[in-house]
Amino acid sequence: MHISKWTALLSIFWILLSGYIEPLLLSFGVISVALVIVVLKRMDAVDGEQKSISSGFRMWRYIAWLFSQIASSSIHVAKLVWSSPDKLSPSIATIDATSVPENTRVLYANSITLTPGTLSVDLEDGKITVHALQSESIKELHEGEMESRIKGLWGSAK
Repeated sequence: MHISKWTALLSIFWILLSGYIEPLLLSFGVISVALVIVVLKRMDAVDGEQKSISSGFRMWRYIAWLFSQIASSSIHVAKLVWSSPDKLSPSIATIDATSVPENTRVLYANSITLTPGTLSVDLEDGKITVHALQSESIKELHEGEMESRIKGLWGSAK
């Protein structure tokens, strides 16, 4: 079942990225997806761990929340860039992510990076080094809303 989900997801992703529905490009997409599926099946056979795709309500709710954060922070960053430089307070901080399951810390770090005005610089030993245009963004990360959404989506640390 998870192979069919991966096939559907990769096919949709290919079509969205290419933007063209022409036989040549579609055949390249089919070949690429087939190659990735073959590699995925071999990886499943070697490590015995199937990486399934969450398609539940929690995943869609997280994606909707992340997109709303991206949109609102994009507007905020645009206002910062167009306003006086006094409002900028660039800072670097370390965010503790040890309570996030180890296999989803990269998703957490990427979610931070996707939010404009913040950038995950390093992920090591359960700590994420984050650069932000304003120190308030670091405070928001320390409050833990994004972390709790990631944990709610994928479960808590073991």
